[in-house]
Amino acid sequence: MEINIKTLKKSVLFKDINENIISELLDSIVYTIKEYQPKDIIAIEGDSCDDLGIILKGNIEIHKPFESGQVVTINHFSQGNVFGEALIFSGRHEYPATIISSDNATVLFVSREDIINLMTMNRAILNNFVGVLSNRILMLNERLTNLSYNSVRKKVANMILTEYKKQKSLKLVLPFSRKKMSELLNIPRPSLSRELINMKNDRIIDFQRNEITILNLKDLEDSLIN
Repeated sequence: MEINIKTLKKSVLFKDINENIISELLDSIVYTIKEYQPKDIIAIEGDSCDDLGIILKGNIEIHKPFESGQVVTINHFSQGNVFGEALIFSGRHEYPATIISSDNATVLFVSREDIINLMTMNRAILNNFVGVLSNRILMLNERLTNLSYNSVRKKVANMILTEYKKQKSLKLVLPFSRKKMSELLNIPRPSLSRELINMKNDRIIDFQRNEITILNLKDLEDSLIN
C-alpha cells in the first residue's frame, strides 16, 4: 500500500518536516502498513512490542481487562498519533494492555532499529520523538493526579480544567464520549452524569453531548480545593 505523504506529515513524528525529505527517509527504511476493521485487535496484553505504530487513519483504544471481566479504557489515540514509543526501547518490551481499533484504522509500523536510523538521519524526527515521550509523561502525571482526588466532582473538575488549558477556550469539545470519560476518570458512568448535572445546576458549567461550556472558571477551580 502506498503512503500518503501529506497524511504522514500530519503525524507527531514527522511534524514540520518537508514532504520530499519524508519520502527520502521512507525510502531508506523498511516498514509495514496494516488495515483494521472496527473492534479488530491490534495487539494483546503480553505481546512483544518491537515496532512503533503510527496511526495513518482512524482511532485506536488502549484497553485493560481485569479478572472480574471489567474492561477499562486507559487511553485512546487518533490519526497522526503514535503508540509503542516507550516500549520498544524498554528492557521488557511487552504491551501492558490490549490495543484495538475503534473504527476503520490504518497503522504504519516501523521497527526499533529503523526508528533509530530515522532519528540519526534527521534531527527533527529525534526532537519530535522526544516530544512524544515528554507528552506521554505529562499525560501519565495528569492521570495520576486525577486518581489522587477523593471525590467525583474533583475528578470531573480536574479533567475539564485540563482540557481548558489544552484548548485555551471556555467552550470545550471533549475528544471522547461520556463512556470513555467515565473510564478515564475511573468512576461509574451514572456517577459522572449525575455530577455533570449537579455542576450544571450550580451554574459552573453547561454541557450538551461532548461539548462543555465553562460558566464560572473560579468556581470550577475552587472545586479542586473544597
